[in-house]
Amino acid sequence: MIKFSHTIFALPFALSAVVLAWQSHVPSAWDLFFILAAMVGARSAAMGFNRIIDADIDKKNPRTAIREIPAGILTQKEAMVFVVLSSLVFVGAAALLSPLCFWLSFPVLGVLFFYSYTKRFTPYCHLVLGFAISLAPVGAWVALTGTLNWGIVFLGAALWFYIAGFDILYACQDIEFDREQGLFSLPAHLGPARAMRISVLFHGIFMACLVATYLGFGMHPVFLIFWIAIAGLIVLEHRLVKPGDLSRIDMAFFHVNSAVSISLFAGILAQAFFRGGA
Repeated sequence: MIKFSHTIFALPFALSAVVLAWQSHVPSAWDLFFILAAMVGARSAAMGFNRIIDADIDKKNPRTAIREIPAGILTQKEAMVFVVLSSLVFVGAAALLSPLCFWLSFPVLGVLFFYSYTKRFTPYCHLVLGFAISLAPVGAWVALTGTLNWGIVFLGAALWFYIAGFDILYACQDIEFDREQGLFSLPAHLGPARAMRISVLFHGIFMACLVATYLGFGMHPVFLIFWIAIAGLIVLEHRLVKPGDLSRIDMAFFHVNSAVSISLFAGILAQAFFRGGA
């Protein structure tokens, strides 16, 4: 029910925040362990909760009817136990990082769970999903530094619009189903062509936020090489998915987006190496 391929979109952003914080706050091995545990717990709780809330919808959709709960592989009770345990892992890991992280873990869980309801009342659910996941790098930074700065805010914003942009593309698969069921998404609301133009806009904001992150942290210029590579991957993604042809959406969603996240982390590592900060 919970796939590693779903986590790889956000995890490199959180690890990037760790590398950026390293220059002033060197993490211990336990810090790294608890940050990873918090990431796994939060992601698993959010995905499990989403599968429970959407089980009846997923059962009606031929594309999602094979998921574990509608297919009868898991019961809702079993999935709920998984969500509770995952939430406890997240809250427990946050508590072991700092009291501030412990108290912030509860509203974060609230945001993560709230997303699952948004497709029922707003076509801007993609932005809610992006915001929920954008908390990952911000949370990692707060865990190590106990503070916020503009650089990490821009990195969180980059993840926000990166996720929202490709979630719009992914939602194009369910336009007719969403309309029939009275569900909301930008593709169902605006049609695929206009929704894809908004996705391009969001990914443009994503690239601009990466530049702002670069400037905010005063990174080494080597990062710009990776920025160019990421820009190329974003262009490729939008060439793979077109309003009249969604046949390559899995390639764009899983492979290209994974490469984007990994390229970002590689760029953050490279610039830290050249600056001598990690």
